[in-house]
Amino acid sequence: MKTDIVIVGSGCSGLYCAYNLPRDKEILIITKDIVEHSDSYLAQGGMCMLTDEEDYDSYFYDTMRAGHFENDTAAVETMIKSSPDIVTDLVEFGADFHREEDGSLSYTREGAHSRNRIIFHEDVTGKEITSHIYERVKQLPNVTIKEHWTMVDILCEDNVCYGVVVKKDDGTLDTITANYTVLASGGIGGIYRYSTNYRHLTGDAIALALKHGIELKNTNYVQIHPTTFYTENETDRSFLISESVRGEGAVLLDKKMKRFTDELQPRDVVTGEIRKQMKKDGTDFVWLSMKPIDREQLESHFPNIVKHCREYGYNVPDDCIPVVPAQHYFMGGIKVNLESKTSMDQLYAVGETACNGVHGKNRLASNSLLESLVFAKRAAIQMGEQYNTTKQKEFENIDITKYQDGDALAKEYKKLVLDEIDRLNNEAQQAV
Repeated sequence: MKTDIVIVGSGCSGLYCAYNLPRDKEILIITKDIVEHSDSYLAQGGMCMLTDEEDYDSYFYDTMRAGHFENDTAAVETMIKSSPDIVTDLVEFGADFHREEDGSLSYTREGAHSRNRIIFHEDVTGKEITSHIYERVKQLPNVTIKEHWTMVDILCEDNVCYGVVVKKDDGTLDTITANYTVLASGGIGGIYRYSTNYRHLTGDAIALALKHGIELKNTNYVQIHPTTFYTENETDRSFLISESVRGEGAVLLDKKMKRFTDELQPRDVVTGEIRKQMKKDGTDFVWLSMKPIDREQLESHFPNIVKHCREYGYNVPDDCIPVVPAQHYFMGGIKVNLESKTSMDQLYAVGETACNGVHGKNRLASNSLLESLVFAKRAAIQMGEQYNTTKQKEFENIDITKYQDGDALAKEYKKLVLDEIDRLNNEAQQAV
């Protein structure tokens, strides 16, 4: 197969990248599951934005502080200053963010934020944003989307990417050659036992980067979300209890129903406090109380969280719910510049797959959607500007039979990623 640009992944970054590419280019989006089964649809709390110029320094500092000051400052500046433009696009697409009585955008607050600067739609902001981008992309005649198509390798030679090898929905293998390839395949949660991610997001792009010598960054920077709904069923995907719940006043309690920490600290700090308390109490979870939140506000702002809790027998806010930390977000990834270009020519990476340094060692709450959109758009603009400089190559005699055993391939790629994370963690421990 041949196309102009192939995008691997259908979350908000892949879709928004496609939308911003030139209309005269043929774009093929392939996705491992259905479009709606991306983590972008699961994002609850909201999306940060620069509310006014007076908030810039505060927003910048909050992002840096949450990231332990390991963030790339140019990337942070780019993200923050680009946020009004992104919000303008989303509103024009029809995204229905909560508004005040005068019609202005409402802003909420989450952990480690010093000001209210997060726009939201109930507790399903990611779905609201991504679904509206998807609707726009579906209207484009130059974009084709193939569901249940899995990337099993990339086509490359002499540090130039020429496309991907795919397993189609009918089980057959094929090659897709393209002038540009964009990796937008999400995070690595599927390789963990407890994760808020969809199970099919297994870090395939990270494994392929390791396989082909594409530069990575901070691969061991894996964020744990402090509050996910605890169940004894080990096959359940961990249901996230948004940080916005704590931002609006919910408190964490030990087994004696005593508050034990400041809930608005950065996620890694709150996670550490929860784990210490669980060890001290000898429990598998701690309690979260939503009683401090006005009942009407709780019902209107967090309807899906309320529904989930009640489905499991917890009548919030009257009842406390059991919560436990779980793998949530990948701050590391394929190293990219401010236009999301990787170390391999004609290869870009966007969204959670990429690492531009915005998040540092720990992501500030509600920066992920914004970061994904800002740098996906920048990637699309650069590809459009530089398209005529790209090279093409046909791969006629490639042996694709080695990709037929999908289970063995998945185990190989999982091991590659986990071994690299372990290696970097061991190096970090030895350096202390």
